[in-house]
Amino acid sequence: MPAPVYRRILLKLSGEALMGAGAHGIDPDVLDRFAADVRELVGAGVQVGLVIGGGNLFRGAGLAARGMDRVTGDHMGMLATLMNALAMQDALERLGAPARVMSALSVERVCEDYVRRDAMRHLEKGRVVIFAAGTGNPFFTTDTAASLRAIEVGAELLIKATKVDGIYSADPMTDPGATFYPRISYGQALREGLKVMDTTAIVLCRDHGMPLRVMNINASGALLRLIRGEDIGSLVVSGN
Repeated sequence: MPAPVYRRILLKLSGEALMGAGAHGIDPDVLDRFAADVRELVGAGVQVGLVIGGGNLFRGAGLAARGMDRVTGDHMGMLATLMNALAMQDALERLGAPARVMSALSVERVCEDYVRRDAMRHLEKGRVVIFAAGTGNPFFTTDTAASLRAIEVGAELLIKATKVDGIYSADPMTDPGATFYPRISYGQALREGLKVMDTTAIVLCRDHGMPLRVMNINASGALLRLIRGEDIGSLVVSGN
């Protein structure tokens, strides 16, 4: 099999992806399937960081729109990401892949605090590092957290796992005429208002030269084929 073309990656997975066909929560079969995909990467010699959203359990912005204090809501959302991270850690370790959860909020009886140098040592030792609680600050999304952590730990590629094949000019679920973009620049994504990641995350990646790959996480074997060099999904690179 071809050797991996990336030594270290960061994978951003939405919390909603863990629901499977359910309306909320975590589908154990879906969780185990994603864990198996990540274990394959580790087995191929790739260092993997992981950020999981919390939308399957709680959305702070949604309740803030109904009157809840936004800071309180965002803190609750951060705790939802921690729950997903712990579930993924358990799934990985049941499959024999060592994993560590590192939280931007201090929850020392549950997991480690996020410390960049410690995270990099875990990665170098072949452990999957699951970054929880976003950036630790309200008003920032887990997309921004993924961009930030990818830059901090020196990832060679940021992968955003979605339920579509990549980036389109419009939502392909509702617009059958939407144009697929196999490769675009961050500048184009910003100009056209494409729903790639939130604006803060895109600007972070652009300013630090972090390539982003958007792909369908449900395609069988796609992650492993991607890190072995196949052109899968859409690639976003620096430029105007």
